[in-house]
Amino acid sequence: MDSQRKIQFALEWALDNFLGLLNPRSRLIIENRFGIGSNSEPQTLESIGEGYSITRERVRQIEQDALRIIKESDEYKSGQTVRKMLKAIFEEKDQLLLENELLLSISEDKKIQNKILFFITLDDDFIKWKDDDICLAHWSINRDLSCKVHSSIEQLYTELSDTKLIDESEIIYRFLKVLETSGVTFKRKETTLRWLGFSKNIVKNPLGEWGKDITNGAKVSGVKDYAYLVLKKNAVPMHFGEIAKAIKATFNIPCNTATCHNELIKDDRIVLVGRGTYALSENGYTPGFARDVIRELLKKEGALSKNEIISKVLEKRVLQQNTILAALQDPACFKKDTQGKYSPVAIEKVN
Repeated sequence: MDSQRKIQFALEWALDNFLGLLNPRSRLIIENRFGIGSNSEPQTLESIGEGYSITRERVRQIEQDALRIIKESDEYKSGQTVRKMLKAIFEEKDQLLLENELLLSISEDKKIQNKILFFITLDDDFIKWKDDDICLAHWSINRDLSCKVHSSIEQLYTELSDTKLIDESEIIYRFLKVLETSGVTFKRKETTLRWLGFSKNIVKNPLGEWGKDITNGAKVSGVKDYAYLVLKKNAVPMHFGEIAKAIKATFNIPCNTATCHNELIKDDRIVLVGRGTYALSENGYTPGFARDVIRELLKKEGALSKNEIISKVLEKRVLQQNTILAALQDPACFKKDTQGKYSPVAIEKVN
């Protein structure tokens, strides 16, 4: 018999002993509250109260009395085998486990998972950290360690940039430094990454980069985010057809070309820099007609020669040189001095 089957068998035997201590109504209420009876969907205090025509507070009292009866009984000791097996799982995972990670390590059966939750809810050796703004719900057998990991995740978030993502080795290094400051000396890469997975606000994108959930490229929820990552990875302007193909090749997901184009148009992080060609605004590329790009360039850098303008505009837009030269010939927008350098005409003079 494998370890999963052993835990399930021991769990069933222990819970039968526990529930056998209760009167029929109390047993049914416990089974319904935890989803360990005929129905695997846990019920609320309100729904159970309606079934018995009693208040939700009365249901809560019955539930608490039933749990107390079990915990004070000799039969409660019969759960020692299950307790040891579960603790072994926690020790193997350095004492902290996401709730879903714990449950799936034993069974994919919802009813068995509910029985595991019922058992560890009864046992004070297992500590639940409820879902909050910092971390997902998780369980531990070390309260002090859980608090330190939680505070370290919170501290790490404050130290990360709002605008830059980092690679896996860097996030591990930074997290270990914060943990060490908190007095936690675990060094295993697997453990560090697992604990980072507790965070609600520090995320990893499909390219393996880590950062705050508010950072561009950190969270991916659709085609436009995959397109952003493709442009970020390639760091050069791309035609929307190329972007669609790159999304499929890089992330192994289908991407319709027309859909990709529609998403690019709506994303203010991405600008049209040529016919059907897009780039990231954060890389210095700007939207607008050639004359608009030239005007902004000259406002920023002052008068420039024709060749300087062509070179710098091509860094920001995908244009033909003749298009740039034609724009420079518009006297309503630009004027040339005696040294052959161009400067913008005051905006109020432009038609």
